[in-house]
Order: sequence, then C-alpha cells, then structure tokens
Amino acid sequence: MRTVFDHLVVAAARLDEGAAWVRERLGVEMNPGGRHPRMGTHNRLLRVGPGRYMEVIAVDPDAPAPDRPRWFGLDEPALQARLAREPQIVGWVARTPDIACATAGSSTPFGAVEPMTRGVLCWRITIPADGVPLEGGALPSLIEWPADRPHPAESLPDLGCRLARIDIGHPDPARIAGALATVGFDDEGGLVRIVEAPRIGFTALIETPQGLRRLASGEELGGSPA
Repeated sequence: MRTVFDHLVVAAARLDEGAAWVRERLGVEMNPGGRHPRMGTHNRLLRVGPGRYMEVIAVDPDAPAPDRPRWFGLDEPALQARLAREPQIVGWVARTPDIACATAGSSTPFGAVEPMTRGVLCWRITIPADGVPLEGGALPSLIEWPADRPHPAESLPDLGCRLARIDIGHPDPARIAGALATVGFDDEGGLVRIVEAPRIGFTALIETPQGLRRLASGEELGGSPA
C-alpha cells in the first residue's frame, strides 16, 4: 500500500479572502470549487502538479450548520481568531488506495472514515471526532478517491504551478514520521519533509510562472528546494 501527498489545505474566514491571500503570494487566480453539504463549508482549488492540488476552505455562510464539528478545526475559537487576521495553512491530506486498510493497520487514530461529496465528486476521508487536525495539522487526513475515476486535479486548468516541497515543523518529528510510516506514506523523494521546530508550522514552496514562491503559516521553515 502506497500513500502519497494529495492536497494542501488553506483555511480562511471568508472564501474570497483566502483566494486573495493565495493570489497575492502566487500571482494566480484560484478556480471555483463547490460546497460540502455535510460540513457546511465551501472551497476554491488550484492544481499544483499531476494528482496534486491546493484548496482554500471556509465556512459557507449560506449553509446550515452541520450536526458535528466542521473539519480542519474550523469551529475552534482559537483558529477563528487567527483566520480573522489572515488565512493560513492548517493541514494537508494524503491519498491512499485503501483507506480501510490504512487506518486498520495504524496505531494512530486518524479518525472515523466518512463518506463525502462535492457536486459530482465523492470520496472517503478520515475526520477526528472533534474536527481538529491531528498533531496540529502535522499529520494528514487520509483520503481515498474512487479508483475508476480520474483524480479531481486532472479536471483543473494547469496554471503553471507546481508544489516543489512542503516543510512541516513539529517538536517531535520522529513521532510524526513513525505515524506516517504505519500508513505506508511515501514522501516521493522529499516532497514532504517533517522537520524539528519548537512550534507546528508549514512552509510550502511552489514553482509559479513568476518563479519560486512561498506560502508559510505558523513557524516558517525551510529555504530553497534541494
């Protein structure tokens, strides 16, 4: 079983604020996404390579509140306060071909496997009961897309952006690496690096038509791709 990077998650207080934050840093416009009926959220998307994308996600003001905590910690007052200042990277998602097998074989409780939809898309994803990303987002949610359909990134226009690397800071990187190993995670030659840092943080290095750009939240990490 091989588990790989699927997408990066940027949260915002409002969807247009998140799209503007990305535009200012990468120089590209994000694509329309859609609504997540079970979570009361909506998103916008940007392809960052074959089978990879970035999403900006926010609470959908026109949707009824869900009967459970929203994913990616969007209901947490501390995160809401930070998002009121500016959008930020809150986590990432890793793709596995067999989410039931991956979660059953892991000693880390990634959360319940939930069926989800957005328009014509459907998938299964792990969500902790409280909705808060594991280890402050250093550990991913796990996702399984239907094997008989193209990955959703393939339907997004290619605007010339490529994820070069994401550095994820954590005080105990060995613990994070160990949990990733239990689900068969392949960092694809250093695409995802878990590095020691006093606080959890994310730095994504993205090649754009304007050159290498950086998206950072929390404890900024890393330098040029190597």
